[in-house]
Amino acid sequence: MNRREYNIVVQDLSNQLFGFAMRFMRSSDDAKDAVQDVFEKLWVNRKKVEFEKAKAWMYTTAHNSMINTINRNQRMQLLGNENIPEKSSADFNLFEKNQVVDRAVSILPPVQKSIILLRDLEGYSYEEIGNILLLSPSQVKVYLFRARNKIKKQLKGLTQLT
Repeated sequence: MNRREYNIVVQDLSNQLFGFAMRFMRSSDDAKDAVQDVFEKLWVNRKKVEFEKAKAWMYTTAHNSMINTINRNQRMQLLGNENIPEKSSADFNLFEKNQVVDRAVSILPPVQKSIILLRDLEGYSYEEIGNILLLSPSQVKVYLFRARNKIKKQLKGLTQLT
């Protein structure tokens, strides 16, 4: 990949990559750091990365970088309570429901979280997700099924509260 191709890839994918990182990290600063890390690694490895495969390479690198950041942060801080807070039906409004859904997604294992974000929010195909996360399409389907089931279990009582 040459300098022109690098600039094209960065310009075309920076917003998508930041959105993915933001949903995964839930922190603007951490998402910016992850994206910047991806761009830096892409520049260093530009001669090894084919222009046509740069998108998958960048998402894979972002995923790995975000997992490393989360693991590092978890080692540095005390683990908090991972339970979704109980609310009465009068307390739930649309914003709070979205927060509960975001929380349910945020506590998924990293691979399942990435698959949910890439499939349901970004609209990638099973094959594209497999290329990004180095999984087969059938593995992607299994992880997606398991992630959706975990979210359903987390949100099971939500409809009864409204």
